Amino acid sequence: MEPYWARLKTEGPYPLRRGAWYPVSEFHADKVLVEVLWSPVGVPRSAVEITEERPLQWTVVPRPRHAVRLPESWGPVYGACPNCGHRASLRSAPPMMGCHQCEGLFPVAWDEKYLGRK
Repeated sequence: MEPYWARLKTEGPYPLRRGAWYPVSEFHADKVLVEVLWSPVGVPRSAVEITEERPLQWTVVPRPRHAVRLPESWGPVYGACPNCGHRASLRSAPPMMGCHQCEGLFPVAWDEKYLGRK
């Protein structure tokens, strides 16, 4: 069986990167276990979006209000790589972008409304 994939769809105290996709290892009635750095992490089912196929486009993520580790120069949004979850600047609004971490090349999901992005 192919793995399912999950990403956060709401803000919360979860150890997942916003916009990044994680493989689902187990389903339970009220939570799912996702693999984060090869360790299972329980997340409420209501807090994640789940899909059967791994999306292969950058997620455009709205900058958190109190972002600490994101450069101000990145502006109001940043990208999350669909392959490895690495974050990157989207200041130049590219239609496609390469990831410096995993070296993958993917389209940017500008038309997607992740976390209510306008």
